[in-house]
Amino acid sequence: MPMLTRGRGWAVDMGMERYDNAEPEVAEALRRGVDCLLASQSPEGWWKGPLSTCAPADAQDLFLREVLGIRDETRVAESGRWIRSLQRADGMWAMYEGGPGELATTVEAFVGLRICGDTMDEPHMRRAADRIRNLGGVAQTRVVTRFWLAMLGLWSWDDIPVLPPEMILLPRWAPLNIYSWACWVRQIIVPFTVIGHFRPQCDLGFTLGDLAGDIAARPRAAGAVSTVFHGLDRVLHAYERAPVKPLRATALRRAQRWILERQEADGSWGGIQPPHLCSIIALWLLGMPLDHPVLAAALRGLDGFVVHEDTPEGPARWVEVMQGPVWDTALSVLALTDAGTPADHPALKRAADWLLDQEVRTLGDWAVQRPELSPGAWPFEFANAQYPDLDDPAAVVRALDRVGGAEAAARRGVAWSAGMQSRDGGWGAFDADNTRTLATRLPFCDFADVIDPPSADVTAHLVEMLAEQGGEHAGRVDRGVRWLLAHQERDGSWFGRWGVNHVYGTGAVVPALIAAGVPPSHPAIRRALEWLAAHQNLDGGWGEDPQSYGDAQWVGSGPSTASQTAWALLALVAAGERTPVTRRGVDWLVRAQRSDGDWDEPQYTGTGLPGVLYIRYPLYRIVFPLSALGRYLAMARERERS
Repeated sequence: MPMLTRGRGWAVDMGMERYDNAEPEVAEALRRGVDCLLASQSPEGWWKGPLSTCAPADAQDLFLREVLGIRDETRVAESGRWIRSLQRADGMWAMYEGGPGELATTVEAFVGLRICGDTMDEPHMRRAADRIRNLGGVAQTRVVTRFWLAMLGLWSWDDIPVLPPEMILLPRWAPLNIYSWACWVRQIIVPFTVIGHFRPQCDLGFTLGDLAGDIAARPRAAGAVSTVFHGLDRVLHAYERAPVKPLRATALRRAQRWILERQEADGSWGGIQPPHLCSIIALWLLGMPLDHPVLAAALRGLDGFVVHEDTPEGPARWVEVMQGPVWDTALSVLALTDAGTPADHPALKRAADWLLDQEVRTLGDWAVQRPELSPGAWPFEFANAQYPDLDDPAAVVRALDRVGGAEAAARRGVAWSAGMQSRDGGWGAFDADNTRTLATRLPFCDFADVIDPPSADVTAHLVEMLAEQGGEHAGRVDRGVRWLLAHQERDGSWFGRWGVNHVYGTGAVVPALIAAGVPPSHPAIRRALEWLAAHQNLDGGWGEDPQSYGDAQWVGSGPSTASQTAWALLALVAAGERTPVTRRGVDWLVRAQRSDGDWDEPQYTGTGLPGVLYIRYPLYRIVFPLSALGRYLAMARERERS
């Protein structure tokens, strides 16, 4: 079929060109978006948008440097400006742009500003202190917040639940062994056990005073198991005071080795900030000097996550909790090819070559559950050989298949991903069968998602990818489909674990079911489409606020965003829905696009830990609209040809 090229990287066949004449505004939006996305590719071939989270990321970077005694006044001043810029008018800090104030986030930001030199009599600090006090004080925050404050000398270690280092000696079959937790928790639990042994305390020159609150007023989880664990915690506190602990030295050596074995090439741990910070502190407490190659590399590595911005107060800096170039690059390839960019375009070839270089061919913690499985996967980050995830291979394999020339790597990715299916038929994010709920009942684990069970969005991405591979994995696809059908919400949507929220889950599952051969007339798909239609905003778009993770009134509700509108459209187009609902969504995307081809999206539509950490992915606002508009035009073209 002859090709027509228009604009940088834009290519359509004759059939698409004829349809473009019928929908010129949609085609023009695609062309502008493609040009914008191509212009943001790095010379090496990857795409990456800086991932915004919230103030604790910046505060904890300050906390680390106070504990280690490496305070840098320039860093302190720039971090302070950024944290101040995030404060809400009511004195609190939120977990995401436009969100409600949250106590632990506010406490960490407040302490961070005290470290920066802000005094209690300044108006913004008085407002924050009043809010903290009115909400019950620091005693009502999460354990992790109070753990950091204990290191800073602002909280008593006696009021922190104990995690003894001896936990690392538990065999893998035992309850509460370290592999009972999700990998993102496991990576901080091990260094936290070391830190809890040493109980460091630095002197900041100030205290929390009446902001501490009453720990006795903190509500406790009900139930027999929780009661047992709270009793066990009292025993462990007594054990920590014992002069002789026969296995402690062995446990500390094992923990040190475990941490050292998991440092990444960029000096980080897992490519994410929390284990990076606490691993540095743990190794330092174990006697490793800061100029040791391991810690020197770790401290240098932190600078790779710093983003510089200007504020009205002056130059500021903020810290990315993680970076997602593999995910961003794979999604960009899918978006560009959905938009009609030819597979032999130089930008796609560079991207494919870079993705091939990121393949992980070594064993990681995932092998604890799947020791027989051969490695062949991709991580989310630049450097994360220990913890490749399931979402990334699902996207990378599809991207490589479209560009071509990477069949062997794609086969390895398919085999590894298929082998990571959990026994119930779904897929988790990092591990298989990480479903033991006992770990969630520990007093220390008072934050969300400490285990990694299968989720609808990850399972959908794997089902879609495997379905495109043909019949070899038909059995696994069938089990995945059954899992998805069994986990549909009563209202017809699907829960979105790694994106906000039901719009994300539904936008992932419907295309996967269609790819797996489920007909659009299936009752589950009809219910999902009805849910999307019912939650379309009056302006034609879709949006969902992260509050939907804790408040059902927000499910499917929020201001329209480019990424969430695109997710809804991907489901509608996959089901062949060329209806007024679809048309209004397409029109919203076209109207909302900027003249440079990008979209504005200040909202946070990505999820790290529901109820704890949300993420703004800058590339989501362009890659998903390009995929949605490209697939819409392809559907329209097929209808016209028919």
